[in-house]
Amino acid sequence: MTSTSNNAIVTFEHVNKVYGNGTIALSDFNLEVNEGDFVSFLGPSGCGKSTALRMVAGLGEATRGEVKVFGQSPKQLIKESNDIAFVFQEANLLPWRRVIDNVILPLELRGMSKRQSKEEAIRVLEMVGLKDYASAYPRELSGGMKMRVSIARALAAKPKLLLMDEPFAALDEMTRQNLQLELLQIWEKANTTILFVTHNVFEAAFLSSKIAVMSARPGRLSATIDVDLPYPRTLEMRTDRQFANLVKFASEKLERSSEQKELV
Repeated sequence: MTSTSNNAIVTFEHVNKVYGNGTIALSDFNLEVNEGDFVSFLGPSGCGKSTALRMVAGLGEATRGEVKVFGQSPKQLIKESNDIAFVFQEANLLPWRRVIDNVILPLELRGMSKRQSKEEAIRVLEMVGLKDYASAYPRELSGGMKMRVSIARALAAKPKLLLMDEPFAALDEMTRQNLQLELLQIWEKANTTILFVTHNVFEAAFLSSKIAVMSARPGRLSATIDVDLPYPRTLEMRTDRQFANLVKFASEKLERSSEQKELV
């Protein structure tokens, strides 16, 4: 077993994942995520990024190796706490419920009182800039607004760890950039740790404090890149030489990782 740092809240230790059809999604995958990190999983399609994220959420188990979250198995943690929240690619809002009722839903399921649930929902809707749309239905919202509601729903229980699986992939570029800025602001306000899946180098470089570059299937940790850019990030930073050099470096790492194949 590899040694872990005292600040590590998520650890992958020699994790292998083989599906029933024989597909090897992950092979000897090792990674540490420290408290307060914004870590992006960056890699080619099919390299196991989402598989790794789902393991952290307790939605899949390793064939070999071990995944620990706050020192526990993810499935055990999910049973005992609300420390993990997941934002998927689709907003998955219930069309017959108003925005505030969509946000309240997970709080209701956890037995929180109506008064407290409403207070928490208003708090997070204000955080994502949608307090004035609390009474709207999903059909009345744009794609970007729906995703913000999804993020608000995830934040309502004040999770310590937020998992995001390509949440902006289906959005137009302008909406995507605006939501990237908003997500960074939320990250700072919510004082949470984020694991973010993307195959977009620019997005990974702009958002992250660390990038975990994964090899082509079977997925392995090919490289870790510490992003030495100051926060808060601004859209103007994308034109800086430092940002351009970071994107070039990450792109080169990604290109090399895409060529890596493991003989099995």
